[in-house]
Amino acid sequence: MKPEQDIQLLGGLLDLPVIDRDHRYCGAVDDIELEGIGGNTRVKALIVGPGGYRGRLPRWAYAIVRQIAGNHVTHVPWEVIEEIGSAVILRVTADEFGLHRVENRARALLPKAGAL
Repeated sequence: MKPEQDIQLLGGLLDLPVIDRDHRYCGAVDDIELEGIGGNTRVKALIVGPGGYRGRLPRWAYAIVRQIAGNHVTHVPWEVIEEIGSAVILRVTADEFGLHRVENRARALLPKAGAL
């Protein structure tokens, strides 16, 4: 499905994985930013990052998430979306929007593991 087609916002976008043009995982859609009023309302951006959980979790749970992953959010403009299916595919790389910030932070905290 292309971004210009009709989509059920909550069921069709929330929690979908976001994949950049290099096929790298960039997180998941945590919230949606809208603009306009009434019949002119449209999606402005997808919100990706742990700060997007704030309205979806109880306060105590969000405090834990914030301690572990931070509260950064990235607004991914609707215009950079190539396709929406089982994932949101971007026309750009994750680095253009800093989408690997949380993954890089987690990678730094976790011990390195590999083949012996």
